[in-house]
Amino acid sequence: MEKRETTVPTADTTANADTDPIVVLAPRGRDMRALSAVLAEYGDRVRACPNFEAFLDGLGNAACGLIAAQSLGTHECDRLAAWVRAQPSWSDFPFIVLNGASGPPTGVEALGNVTLLERPLRGDVLRRAITAALRARARQYQAREQMGRQGDIEEALHILNETLESRIGARTHDLARANDRLMKEVRARESTQSALVQSQKMESIGQLTGGLAHDFNNLLNIIMGSIELIDRSTDDARIRRLTGNARQAVLRGGRLTSQLLAFARSQTMNLRVTDVNALLSGMRDLLGLSLGATVTVVTHLDPSIPKAIADANQLELAVLNLGINARDAMPAGGTVTLTTSLRHGEGDLPEGDYVVIAVADTGCGIAPAVLSKVFDPFFTTKPVGKGTGLGLSQVYGIARQSGGTARINSELGKGTVVELWLSIAPGEAQAAGHQAAEKASGAAADSAGGDVLVIDDDPVVRNLIVECLQTLGYQVRQAADGESGLRLIAERTPDVLMVDFVMPGMNGAEVIERVRAELPDLPIILATGYVDAQLSATLLQRERILQKPFDIDELAATVRQALGRG
Repeated sequence: MEKRETTVPTADTTANADTDPIVVLAPRGRDMRALSAVLAEYGDRVRACPNFEAFLDGLGNAACGLIAAQSLGTHECDRLAAWVRAQPSWSDFPFIVLNGASGPPTGVEALGNVTLLERPLRGDVLRRAITAALRARARQYQAREQMGRQGDIEEALHILNETLESRIGARTHDLARANDRLMKEVRARESTQSALVQSQKMESIGQLTGGLAHDFNNLLNIIMGSIELIDRSTDDARIRRLTGNARQAVLRGGRLTSQLLAFARSQTMNLRVTDVNALLSGMRDLLGLSLGATVTVVTHLDPSIPKAIADANQLELAVLNLGINARDAMPAGGTVTLTTSLRHGEGDLPEGDYVVIAVADTGCGIAPAVLSKVFDPFFTTKPVGKGTGLGLSQVYGIARQSGGTARINSELGKGTVVELWLSIAPGEAQAAGHQAAEKASGAAADSAGGDVLVIDDDPVVRNLIVECLQTLGYQVRQAADGESGLRLIAERTPDVLMVDFVMPGMNGAEVIERVRAELPDLPIILATGYVDAQLSATLLQRERILQKPFDIDELAATVRQALGRG
């Protein structure tokens, strides 16, 4: 016997319980009359099948199936069970099985939704069974539609969820980037604020230091002038030896105030276009001798950096100070590295590029608690008696007066790096000004004479200068303030005007401005222990600066030079 292929038709997902057919594989015999009477009520919906294959094929779009038990053997039950298993999840197809005399067919329970009707068949029982089957199928169709709508909503939610996840991810990424930017801005603002506070602190300390240096220089000038006058008035060797000792002490005091003025950015500097690389290269031997055999000096000089504005002598002093500090931080020896680079200004510096000199050591480092104080005058990390505390403050002042700044980074056990930031030279070197004074070779007096007007608010300093000038052979008048001095000039024009800078009411620069308006060619000497660096650069274009404390030879040389005799 030829074996037939078994096919499993699937349920029609477009079926409708009100119109779909009732598939019937009907029995013959005594039950036919009751069956036909009930089925007739459903008209064209009833589809009578001649055999099992037709019945199975018709299930795909049917509302229910009515089949006689004698048509269901084990094989047929297995095929119907396979069809049932292939239904979609919403479907529970109803079967009505007309039982036979021998009872339910074997395997019929695998069909799931089965109604067994016993014979003899009654019409009302059959009617209720078909009605129940159609009602159940209608509910399944409703469930299918509901599941379809829900499927659209699952699908929609799935798409929304994916979109939401994507949007949340993008938003989280944006927020993370924004937070990173904010934190960077906060750190930059904190850094800028810290630099500003430090700059303001240093500025305040600088102003205080400059004022103290001015007063101290006046005292030193009184002492120096008195020593000079005593020395010139005696031939006693013992007195000359004592005045010599006092003179050396005054010179040491003058160097101390010079360091204070460098920190206060009030020291007169000879700012010129400077080749920083050439300057550092030329210091190799000096650094080697100064730092000793246990310290190795290494240079990494960027050949492309431009020239900078600096006082070469002061810059050498600053680098040497940093080298000595580095040596002291490495008692067992180590390496000092000099590096030059071009960096962009930040923090308390004006916008633009700067030449940066970095002096790094491999020493013990500086504790964070004191790192912000190292540029303060008289602060030192060295043992008592090992340092004045003015080295780094002087370095800071030199850098600031050169239009830049000084910065320090240090880590305990790893070393320290000090950076000098210098302004870039705008062009070729221009003379920064005249030298403050040239020492004469011990001339006792200026035989040519002349009329000198001295304006100084400190009576002791003023009287000493007057006495020194008179000793040198000059005719001298004096005034205690700018207004009095201007009245004396109006009465008689002097050959030379000598004026102090820091005075109450009208300072020396304002006096000079008033005098220049009427007497543009009058020789003027600005004799002072304190003068603003930026203002002094303007004054140096025409006026002479005599820095206190000065000795009588420097005074004589400066006056002769002002009169055109030097």
